[in-house]
Amino acid sequence: MTELVVRTLPSPSGVQGPGPDTYKGWLFKWTNYLKGYQRRWFVLSNGLLSYYRTQAEMAHTCRGTITLATVHIEMGDTYHFVLTSGGRSYHLKAYTEGECQRWVSALQQAKANATQMMPHSDDSGDEGPLAQPDRALIQGALKTLASKLEDLNTCNELIGKHGAALQRSLSELEDLRTPNDGADKLKTVNERATLFRITSNAMINACQDFVDLADTHSRRWQRALQYEREQRHHLEETIEQLAKQHNNLERAWREAPSTHNKGAERTPEGESSEENEDIEFFDAMEDSPAFITVPADDHSQHRHLSINQSVTSGSLSSNWSQDDNDSSGSYLRRGRRCRIPDKPNYSLNLWSIMKNCIGKELSKIPMPVNFNEPLSMLQRLTEDLEYSELLDRAAHCDSSLEQMCLVAAFSVSSYSTTIHRTGKPFNPLLGETYELDRVEEYGYRSICEQISHHPPAAAHHVVSQRGWTLWQEITIDSKFRGKYISIMPLGNIHLKFHASGNHYVWSKVTSTVHNIIVGKLWIDQSGDIIILNHRTKDTCHLKFSPYSYFSRDVPRKVTGVVTDSESSAHYILSGTWDDKMESAKIIESSHGCGGSEGKQKTVYQTLPPKLLWKKYPLPENAENMHFFSSLALTLNEPEDGVAPTDSRLRPDQRLMEAGLWDEANAEKQRLEERQRLERRKREAQANLALEEGKTEPEALILSNILTRQYTVHYSAVHSRLVFHFLNKDVLFWILTGKEAESYQPMWFEKRTDTETGEISYLYRGGYWEAKDRQDWNQCPAIF
Repeated sequence: MTELVVRTLPSPSGVQGPGPDTYKGWLFKWTNYLKGYQRRWFVLSNGLLSYYRTQAEMAHTCRGTITLATVHIEMGDTYHFVLTSGGRSYHLKAYTEGECQRWVSALQQAKANATQMMPHSDDSGDEGPLAQPDRALIQGALKTLASKLEDLNTCNELIGKHGAALQRSLSELEDLRTPNDGADKLKTVNERATLFRITSNAMINACQDFVDLADTHSRRWQRALQYEREQRHHLEETIEQLAKQHNNLERAWREAPSTHNKGAERTPEGESSEENEDIEFFDAMEDSPAFITVPADDHSQHRHLSINQSVTSGSLSSNWSQDDNDSSGSYLRRGRRCRIPDKPNYSLNLWSIMKNCIGKELSKIPMPVNFNEPLSMLQRLTEDLEYSELLDRAAHCDSSLEQMCLVAAFSVSSYSTTIHRTGKPFNPLLGETYELDRVEEYGYRSICEQISHHPPAAAHHVVSQRGWTLWQEITIDSKFRGKYISIMPLGNIHLKFHASGNHYVWSKVTSTVHNIIVGKLWIDQSGDIIILNHRTKDTCHLKFSPYSYFSRDVPRKVTGVVTDSESSAHYILSGTWDDKMESAKIIESSHGCGGSEGKQKTVYQTLPPKLLWKKYPLPENAENMHFFSSLALTLNEPEDGVAPTDSRLRPDQRLMEAGLWDEANAEKQRLEERQRLERRKREAQANLALEEGKTEPEALILSNILTRQYTVHYSAVHSRLVFHFLNKDVLFWILTGKEAESYQPMWFEKRTDTETGEISYLYRGGYWEAKDRQDWNQCPAIF
């Protein structure tokens, strides 16, 4: 077993040495249990420790500031120290022990300087300096309490004096007049006077205790007041700084908007080097060699200059985000819609529907449209093409390993739209289709068809004029487990590039929807993806780390390794499935010391990581439009000339998008009942045909078995055995007590892939030709 650990070590110039005024460098700051330690750029200056996400943020955004005059510095374990100020603790980590010591020394020196510059306080204790108005308020409150106490003491003396006089008078009166009835009355008055005095003393004691308690806690009040004053002061400074910088940026943009791109191209070499040598951490992957990435020195970078220019033929640079914006804006230039009606706010008791469905397959549970989104599963399958430009770039790669990096990024990008999409897509009707023609914008055409209803299965075919073809047959297996729903796509995705002939195959990971009954719904992706190039035997192993409350790793983390046919690693992939993916070229490898649990560790020296893919921002008001992306908003847009079985024409889905959910539920029930009736008709026809000629196929099958004229293939897509008889095209499906349906898809047919040997539904052709002729006579009426 080997352990995978990736780390990019910092440049010696990444942290400035301690100077008289400032000290800068990278540290890791603990955020929370979801994100763990995050790298931040820290700046120590003028008794203040400020931190930013990147060095570029120093010009416009400060994430926080720590006043060192009142901070408490405490050393922790290796490379770790804690700063405590105003009741808040900051846990920080350095790269090395020596760097940690330099930071602590600089902080202690800055604290000493800030303490000397701080005005002296008249009060003793561990509280920090207070502003004069705050101190006056506290002292005024204490003086008021003391004044009240003096008043109460005066009252106490008067009550005691008058009480004693009253007792003496009553005693003398008792001595002068001694009748029995008078003596009893005087004795009662004397007792009452005594009780009055006791009550007065108790009142004074309570007041004294109150004042003592207030005086005891006065220092705590002072510290709390100081903390609030510091927070207010920092907030005012941050807002003022943001306002100034925003004003400067607007003015600079108005004066010279065209100079920014040129300035970005003329980035100084030192600044570029400083940015490229940022540290990155990658999760450990089981059954893969452990590695630590180290930036190459000047000589190595000169030696591998052609590799350092780009991980994908020189096209993946800082201009990637600009290309993304251009691509997303093409929808507007084409006149496609950019919004749909807002989602109505209807409440529904989910538990009343799901409590009797635990353990059942999700596709067999009757669900109202309240839990759906106005897209079908065919449209969700087509939505994987949102980042098709990754495949366009991969088609121009000369290296199959660089091409593998882009294919891996494409496989991860298909999950980026699911982070907020908790709605269930409509289960397509049998024979339902969906086309997406984006030849003018992106050069590809896509056609999907629902080929099976139970289990739900769809076939998909995409051909691009930019040098690639993609096809897949996906069967959705889903289970409701009570607290969560597991969605397991079965089947493989095939991608072939026309120029090189590289044929890539991979499968999808498991999606889990949590908090079905109680709490906010959220989605997680977990599992492994193995991408195989059948021509070169290159592989890529991607690991989707499941979410864990106790993990300090970044949520939704994805790590991977690209290896050649000899299992030699060439690229390291890292990122998250909801944001971005990066790759780092491996220059040199060496064996390190043993890792945890006796696993061997391998150290890789890499070039700085390059951006492969970055998620597009969501459209404005996306939270009220089912969190649809720019592409998803156009998928259900009405188009002329599509097949009558197209998902755009499905009435219940169209009504739901318009916000008419009651009408959509009624229409959905009608369509499902119609589909059940059609299935019963097909089963009856199949049984009738079997009864009329049942001896011939049985005898033919028996003859083939006895003469061993058959081959057996296990279909992982359908989880069943397939017997292929050689002397006649007969398929005998071993099902779980069920007979195969007689339905045959319209645009797809079952064939064997010549390269992989896999049997699946492939596009037979004819759809786009039928669309050109507008000849849909053979299409069934399913709506």
